[in-house]
Amino acid sequence: MPYAAESPYRVPFDKKFRIADARTKPPKDAPKKKALEEELAHHVDRLAKIQRKLYADDRFSVLAVFQAMDAAGKDSTIRKVFSGVNPAGFQVTPFKKPSTKELDHDFLWRTSLALPERGRIGVFNRSYYEEVLVVRVHPEILTYQRIPNVDVKHVWKERFESIADYEKHLARNGTVIVKFFLNVSREEQKNRFIARLEDPKKNWKFAESDLSERGHWAAYQDAYQEVLSRTSFEHAPWYCIPADDKPFMRRTVAQILADTIEGLPLRWPELSKADQERVPEWRAALERDA
Repeated sequence: MPYAAESPYRVPFDKKFRIADARTKPPKDAPKKKALEEELAHHVDRLAKIQRKLYADDRFSVLAVFQAMDAAGKDSTIRKVFSGVNPAGFQVTPFKKPSTKELDHDFLWRTSLALPERGRIGVFNRSYYEEVLVVRVHPEILTYQRIPNVDVKHVWKERFESIADYEKHLARNGTVIVKFFLNVSREEQKNRFIARLEDPKKNWKFAESDLSERGHWAAYQDAYQEVLSRTSFEHAPWYCIPADDKPFMRRTVAQILADTIEGLPLRWPELSKADQERVPEWRAALERDA
């Protein structure tokens, strides 16, 4: 059953999304930084409260997928948005270059191992979508994946089909999927890279490969446009979030997540009738206990 929260940043399900039309900056009437931080705190509190009910209900799991160009703010957004949730019902899994063991399986295998259990919130920092993003921009990677009879002309269409079937299967079995593309502009990415180089405490975040990947900006934009257009579904929506302003981005992500989980038909567990009748007996036993 679909639970796609309403938002002006939700990617339409009609496959007509154009990344060139998507905002990277907040609207002119967006709240100022202090107000955004207060709103973020409110939505973080909402998430903390509804997470307890999600955990107790134990029928649904929530999977939040984050994808973005480098320096868009995935890590800090995840940290800020989920700062109030109980770690006992929460997990974050980052996906980097596949290991040798992971390459010995299909491309969905490693993410399947990290799916959240019922009652829990799981976050994918990058995901199986890397296989139609990075691998599409760098198709030579397919050589290392050792896929028999791979046809570069058709492999992307096949992977989109596999992803769509995978997400539909998860949704049918109680996983609520919410996908965020943090849409940073090329200019803002440059500014953030420079800031990293100027701050000794952040130098480690920059790599020479960041420069070479910037050279593929147009190819990545084309790849993201097709990903968001072809894989935004009512049961697994994409939200294209303006990412040039981090306070606005974090507030918006937190609001969408809280709205999504609060929209679920969650219920607190109830004691059976037989156990309810024994409550006075149990209470009396505790009161007698010295």
